Amino acid sequence: MVEFELPDTFSEEFMALIPRQRYVVNTMLAEGRLKSYSLSMDRSRLWVVLLAESEFEALETIAQMPLSDLMEPSISELMFHNSADAVMHFSLN
Repeated sequence: MVEFELPDTFSEEFMALIPRQRYVVNTMLAEGRLKSYSLSMDRSRLWVVLLAESEFEALETIAQMPLSDLMEPSISELMFHNSADAVMHFSLN
């Protein structure tokens, strides 16, 4: 899991990169490289759960995000990540 500390104020450069960031993140989610992407209500922190075999691979994924140079990442290795999508659903058919 990666926790990003966002800048206190968003520069014009930061704001201009948001649409590209959303596109890249949505692509990574569709490809299964990211499992989740969450922003705090006060926009001070961002949490990303991603799949990587090593910290280096995680950093490579982070580097592909347009806003990566403007945020400070902190990587934590997770033992597991449960989500509702991973739970088996029964069919009523």
